[in-house]
Amino acid sequence: MPVVLTEQYPQGLGPTVPELGAKGLQPLPKTCFSMVPVVQQELDAQPHLRSVLLCGIETHACIQTTALDLLDQGLQVHVVVDACTSRSQVERLVALARMRQSGAFLSTSEGLIIQLLGDASHPQFKKILKIIKKPVPDTGLLSLFQVQNPLFH
Repeated sequence: MPVVLTEQYPQGLGPTVPELGAKGLQPLPKTCFSMVPVVQQELDAQPHLRSVLLCGIETHACIQTTALDLLDQGLQVHVVVDACTSRSQVERLVALARMRQSGAFLSTSEGLIIQLLGDASHPQFKKILKIIKKPVPDTGLLSLFQVQNPLFH
């Protein structure tokens, strides 16, 4: 699966932190909030590309703008909600709601990993199962999916 890493104004905001495990990926610097202008060549080189997974920060700026641009290009956009954040929880939740209303799919990292594996007989399943079985901290997203949430009415 091709992976693209962009960095928003790294000389001012700093580089991608090593904890993300992006070693070996060459980051593409950008100042535009959407990553699409910077990666358009890569997108064009994948004529059979149908879906894109997005994660990162800031959800309400770079992720949302990128998602809307990719949707405009006719791609399915899957936003990994527990791998996206913002400085403000309100900005994050409203951006996730807007992306969903615009046609993006909201998924969790575990849900997408299971979907990508496709079968428990996958050679990496046992290794990945050990990772996803570990308890994770609350991501603050449960309120987004409550039936009474006004963002979805």
